Amino acid sequence: MLSNKPYLVRAFYEWITDSGCTPLLVVDATLPRCNVPQQFVENGEIILNVSKRAIRDLKMSANLVEFKASFSGIAHLISVPMYAVTAIYAEENNQGMDFEPEDISNIKDNTSTDFIPSPSMKPDSDNISPNKGKGHLKLVE
Repeated sequence: MLSNKPYLVRAFYEWITDSGCTPLLVVDATLPRCNVPQQFVENGEIILNVSKRAIRDLKMSANLVEFKASFSGIAHLISVPMYAVTAIYAEENNQGMDFEPEDISNIKDNTSTDFIPSPSMKPDSDNISPNKGKGHLKLVE
């Protein structure tokens, strides 16, 4: 059976943002493949504001949370494996969900970009193909 964690992270993200609150993602930054600014890591953990006003180009797949954010005026591409996410909650009222630590010894290095669909995640205009909606195949008779 597939892990329910990516689905729960996305669902809580949607619920928190739909409620007008600020979603915070807690990450174990000591785990492999965590690409976060290390100068903001405290006790092996970083808390990331993943609100729509704080980040750009949010992508959540079954294996990865990725977005662009600015820390102290410096742009970063943040990449967090789903196994490193330890909690998601609303800043305003601390409602959310904690996740049990995962045994990463069995996890394959699979940072697939097959995204879990989300109605609120709209494509970045830079990534939209000019031929969107037009097929590239031609019928030959």
